[in-house]
Amino acid sequence: MVFTITIIIAALFAIWGAIAPDSLAAAANQAYNFSIQNFGWFYLLATLFFLLFALYLAFSRYGNIRLGDDDDEPEYSTLSWLSMLFSAGMGIGLVFWGVAEPLSHYLSPPEGAKGGTTEAARLAMRYSFFHWGLHPWAIYTVIALSLAYFQFRKGYKGLISFTFIPLFGERLVNGWLGKTIDILAVIATIFGVATSLGLGALQIGGGLHHLFGLPNTAWSQILIITVVTILFLLSASTGLDKGIKILSNANLIIAVLLMMFVWVTGPTSFIFDTFTTTLGSYLQNIVNMSLRLTPFSESTWVGAWTLFYWAWWIAWAPFVGTFIARVSKGRTIKEFVICVMIIPSLFGFIWFSVFGGTGLQLEMFDFANLAEAVQRDTTTALFITLEQLPLGTIIAFIATLLIMTFFITSADSATFVLGMLTSDGNLNPSNKVKITWGILQSGIAVVLLISGGLNGLQTASVAAALPFAVVLIGMCFSLLKALQAEDKERRRKEKQQRMKLKRLLEESTAAK
Repeated sequence: MVFTITIIIAALFAIWGAIAPDSLAAAANQAYNFSIQNFGWFYLLATLFFLLFALYLAFSRYGNIRLGDDDDEPEYSTLSWLSMLFSAGMGIGLVFWGVAEPLSHYLSPPEGAKGGTTEAARLAMRYSFFHWGLHPWAIYTVIALSLAYFQFRKGYKGLISFTFIPLFGERLVNGWLGKTIDILAVIATIFGVATSLGLGALQIGGGLHHLFGLPNTAWSQILIITVVTILFLLSASTGLDKGIKILSNANLIIAVLLMMFVWVTGPTSFIFDTFTTTLGSYLQNIVNMSLRLTPFSESTWVGAWTLFYWAWWIAWAPFVGTFIARVSKGRTIKEFVICVMIIPSLFGFIWFSVFGGTGLQLEMFDFANLAEAVQRDTTTALFITLEQLPLGTIIAFIATLLIMTFFITSADSATFVLGMLTSDGNLNPSNKVKITWGILQSGIAVVLLISGGLNGLQTASVAAALPFAVVLIGMCFSLLKALQAEDKERRRKEKQQRMKLKRLLEESTAAK
């Protein structure tokens, strides 16, 4: 039922965009404006709640509970595990925005600052940390933790709806309510994945244009999506332990080597200083940024950046959460939260310090005019920055390959997850189902690019995220209720064991 309904919805959406792209763009803009104007506060409060909830679980009495049986060992090594969740969670986005976002904020900063100033540069880096740090990974953490707990600890199906059994009972979860939740999850996943795939196609096109002068048009981006779709479908057919695992490990290695190269050949001291200063400013202002709206100035900056990101992460969460849960059996809750939320955030901070810091240094002190180039074409930011470094053309080519492998990994993981969600939680969905979803999600990315380019991708993700944010909050309360019940049962059994031991000691003493 879930497979059929979501396939129909996705196909109708793709047909609508192909036949009437302007109509689709107008509808997406209306949905976007409605969400931002009326529910911006809800996105901010919900995302801060996810962060606080995840930290609470990690350092509470529930932290030692294992995601599986008490004697289960992790299925994957820590390095492979981190590689897979990182590639699925943020790979393309970090490469796309690593230089572009700080430079964009430098010209048009938040908080009423004047563009092109020292204060604008500080704010640019701080908000880049904010948008790619603890908050998005907290969203991924709560959904992945819920799924992994109920799937491996309780033995439920790997469906988002089954995480609601403690709240609503099995009857409703197996009925219309559960199906509605799973349909919402699939729809949010489709648009979240399509957004990232569209961004990947845009930047691959920008890289090929910069390197070889190939035109970066809508048709060239469609061709890129088509070619990469074939590649990731081939990878998807090989299974989780081969295609995704191998590509994820390769992605992380290439990304780290690229980052280290820029760190060493770029303004090394400036990068260290930027990381240290920005990390302190981020931690000092995290609460203020988490709750910042602009009702008195009517600025659109928060809606265009922070609220877009929060909605994008929420739309992306069913896919990333389901995938992370699938590869996280055997971890404790405390280990899971630290590794899923804190370690990738630190990597993101370093990434933005290296690439964003290098871009700002070139813009502010070497007068490379990077910011103006970013304003003209966001996709060229990374490549123009790398061009200023030794072996710039070769490194830009490697960066383009990295984007392609991230694209393949993200799409491969997404087809796997969509297959699970629409195959009654099957941990190994059939190739037929995965190929169907692979073709459809690529088709929707094409439709969004045609109907509105980057703006179309952004508006679609925001509109799809709103109902699923409510689902995420419900998952948190359901997980907490289940953990409380397990802890209560554990303490009851421990009490019984103590009483039994006490009686045995008393009987032994009496016998003597």
